[in-house]
Amino acid sequence: MLGKILNVGLSLAKTPDRPNPKAIEEQTEQLRKLLFTARKTAFGRHHLFSKILEEKNTCRAFQTAVPPTEYDDFYQNWWRFAREDEPDITWPGTVPYYALSSGTSGAASKYIPVTREMIRGMNRGTRRMFFDLSKYKLPGATLQKQMLMVGSCTAPNAEKRHFVGDLSGIIGMNRPAWMSKYYRPGRHITDLPDWTARIEAIAREAHRWDIGFVVGNPAWVQLVFEKIIERYGLQNIHDLWPNFKMYVHGGVFFEPYRQHFEQLLGEKVHDIDSYMASEGFFAYQNRPTSRALRLLTDCGIFYEFVPLTSENFDENSNLKPTARALTLGEVRENEQYALLISTCAGAWRYLLGDTIQFTDLARTEFRLTGRTKQFLSVCGEHLSVDNLNEAVRRADQKLNAGIIEFAVAAVPTDDRNWAHQWFVSLDNQAVLPQVFAAAVDEELCFLNDDYAVERQYALREVRVEILPKEIFYDWLRQKGKMNGQAKIPRVLKGETLKNWLGFLESVLV
Repeated sequence: MLGKILNVGLSLAKTPDRPNPKAIEEQTEQLRKLLFTARKTAFGRHHLFSKILEEKNTCRAFQTAVPPTEYDDFYQNWWRFAREDEPDITWPGTVPYYALSSGTSGAASKYIPVTREMIRGMNRGTRRMFFDLSKYKLPGATLQKQMLMVGSCTAPNAEKRHFVGDLSGIIGMNRPAWMSKYYRPGRHITDLPDWTARIEAIAREAHRWDIGFVVGNPAWVQLVFEKIIERYGLQNIHDLWPNFKMYVHGGVFFEPYRQHFEQLLGEKVHDIDSYMASEGFFAYQNRPTSRALRLLTDCGIFYEFVPLTSENFDENSNLKPTARALTLGEVRENEQYALLISTCAGAWRYLLGDTIQFTDLARTEFRLTGRTKQFLSVCGEHLSVDNLNEAVRRADQKLNAGIIEFAVAAVPTDDRNWAHQWFVSLDNQAVLPQVFAAAVDEELCFLNDDYAVERQYALREVRVEILPKEIFYDWLRQKGKMNGQAKIPRVLKGETLKNWLGFLESVLV
């Protein structure tokens, strides 16, 4: 009976399954609220926010007064002072938390401010996603089951008057009290600083729980499931948790993990994609009939969209000072955009680094396509992470390879041309490197015309090295990124590539 009541309640509060005509209006209102709240900060005074609010076209005045920026410049010019606990730098008051971004670039960890207003905005988006579970017609009893959240340590480090840690750990510290009855594994486990110790503790207590929902990065949830299955001698995770019906993932593209992940299940579960980063909660999949993500337009974030063109980005994928950003009312479907965000944590026209493509503007739905720094294009092949993920998924299905992790780099050949060097871990040891190379090459030629052309000219080879999955995770551990948010970069470049190759040389002896 309680389950039925919960289902009815969720259904009444769910997001209407129709276009959102108020999205542009909501975004304008978000910008005005952000500007008004921050008008007396150092950043707001410097950029004359009070004057911008008097202009008829607030957005144009804002874009004219505030240049787009990337993390390094914004941190040096503004956030480093806030991190010294100076108040009112880019957002009113002092910042209580800093999220260490797991990142996928060669840079050191980024310190991203997390304010109480941002936490409230994230909670608002999370509640909306929870309400939309009614669209999946789950059994009423499932809604009363427990939720396993696989994330980072919930005991962040104290630094002066603020805390520093991974975002999932900060969220865990600020989880609403009502969730404690349903939330697992509990602070006595999530407060453990060592990731391996947390996995062991989860596996040790797993038999006591009745899990209906699981939330977390696919790579780490997969490791937890494997540890539990091994510990109890199970065939699959449903042998222990028969009521497990819903998996909410995010942080990385799920498709490369799907085949291996489903091998750990005893029955099909619903999976929902979400888009959350250290800078905020941006979108989630809000209907079962589409894999697209619906933009959260009223949760404390104002979005701008920079067309991914040579006019806006240089050959190293750096944002040009003259880059022109579009508002939600100006974008078009099926075009590639990089995201700029202004947030209630004091980010202003900040380049997030992700690229998206709108699939349904009326619903404000889009799909993630990759990272600005992770487009692979040394000779004009113009491969996005989306292309790479899809090619791997298709090759995996064709070969039944059981691909778990992968990364790819462009390397020079002896004849001054280029090769793509793939590093892959897979379950099926019978799949030879040259067989995988041929399969993924064929799929990329099908998916991307530029790639197909360059394979006839400057891109001479596709090389593959098959590695144990543990090597990928050991590399993250060496970099200090073994946690619930860390992820393997799909494209290896610059210092990241040098670090990876040096690590391989040290372990493959």
